[in-house]
Amino acid sequence: MKIDHIAMYVNDLEKAKEFFIQYFGATSNQMYHNTKTGFQSYFIVIDDGSRIELMTRPDVADKQKELLQTGYIHIAFSLGSREAVDSLTERLRNDGYAVVSGPRVTGDGYYESCIRGFEDNLIELTE
Repeated sequence: MKIDHIAMYVNDLEKAKEFFIQYFGATSNQMYHNTKTGFQSYFIVIDDGSRIELMTRPDVADKQKELLQTGYIHIAFSLGSREAVDSLTERLRNDGYAVVSGPRVTGDGYYESCIRGFEDNLIELTE
């Protein structure tokens, strides 16, 4: 068994898609649009085959995101090396994304950083 994909509602579908393409080398399918409901979505694919479904629709609620709350908290990407974590963290920082933590070695031995990505969604970068 494996996780097929994760899905997330976003406000700006195009900006979210471009974030993953620009920073993670993702590819995207053509947009699906249900004209009856206003629902629109893209499946983006990371190079290992992992998929994220980005979705929007006019009536979706946009609640404030807290660092500490129940439910889904972040998406983590394994970049393969500490140097890759350092490099992408710095690139995202330079492009105006807030770095929440790291890069650092955590108490349980992971090398990671965490940034607030598009629409304040947390993105974790690990080696």
